[in-house]
Amino acid sequence: MLNRVWRMIIKEFVQLKRDRYARFVLIVPPILQMLIYGYAATFEVNHVKIAVIDYDHSQESRDLLSRFTFTGRFEAAKILNNERELKSLIGESDIPLALKIGPGFAEALRKGETAHLQVIVDGSNSNTALIAVGYVNQIANQFSQDYARNRLNQVMPAMVANVPQIDLAPRPWYNPDLNSQWFFVPGVIGSITLILVVNITAFAIVREREIGTLEQIMVTPIRPFELILGKTIPFFLVGLADVVLVAVVGTLWFQVPFLGNPLVLLLGVTLFLLSTLGVGLLISTLCSTQQQAFASGFFFLNPAFILSGFAFPITSMPRAMQMLTYLNPLRYFLVILRGTFLKGVGLNVLWPQMTALAALTFVLLVVSVARFRKSID
Repeated sequence: MLNRVWRMIIKEFVQLKRDRYARFVLIVPPILQMLIYGYAATFEVNHVKIAVIDYDHSQESRDLLSRFTFTGRFEAAKILNNERELKSLIGESDIPLALKIGPGFAEALRKGETAHLQVIVDGSNSNTALIAVGYVNQIANQFSQDYARNRLNQVMPAMVANVPQIDLAPRPWYNPDLNSQWFFVPGVIGSITLILVVNITAFAIVREREIGTLEQIMVTPIRPFELILGKTIPFFLVGLADVVLVAVVGTLWFQVPFLGNPLVLLLGVTLFLLSTLGVGLLISTLCSTQQQAFASGFFFLNPAFILSGFAFPITSMPRAMQMLTYLNPLRYFLVILRGTFLKGVGLNVLWPQMTALAALTFVLLVVSVARFRKSID
């Protein structure tokens, strides 16, 4: 048995050695995807173009507007004279946000009254709009506090020292600078691994069935179970090598720290690779052509990415969608990656994710192997 499995493993690696395109796909695209996603994927919004209408033209209004451009979050792209220009600008240009300061803004501040700042937002891109409005609130609140403190210092300087204040002193753990790349790079490692392993497993077996070599192999003394082992072990090793490659590139290039135990991460990677191999095998048993495998892979990979919690919080999803995420191996693997990379936690914390991955791996492999044997027979 071991000799036949070993021969199958050698066959797969020889075939991979002869296939230049396959070697290119296994090395270059994962590195490029890591670099592209590492730079492009972020929750931060910078240099948002804004339009400004300032009817007050006071020192206070200019001070407030300068704070928006000083932070780097906003860029004053257009200075408007009236609201008629604003109505046509927001809907027909790439400026998603406008600020309007009405007349009497400074006078209201000096009297201790509420001074109004109107914010007009293009809500067609709700994500950018919500983040931008959050930045506007922070800047406006800070301006209000600074102005009140300076005003009190001018009127009653002796009372400034006795005025009670609450200072917010945030202390983020595990990511002190709130670097979004530290959040996204481990997620990209899991996503690239999922796409790569599922595709190479499904396509390789379907390709052999499509060109007829799978039937030729089955007329040899090799048994179906040995064939499955000989097919999946090389894919597991290739997937493991790609995980190491992408993880090294991501951690070194983007300087993402690794604080955990490599053996804990290796166990999580092993379980995740086995579960994705089970998915690939299942797809290969359901398809007879590479076109069908591509469509089936896309049908699984896209929902798996969305329901993983990589880009969209699972707690914000409807209850039914949250239940579906428990069937997604990527959900658990992302927790393992971020836990080992950023938090340095071990099995005492990650055992629920490891257990869930082990259960999914067992079910997927058993169903896939049973289905594979049936499709061969």
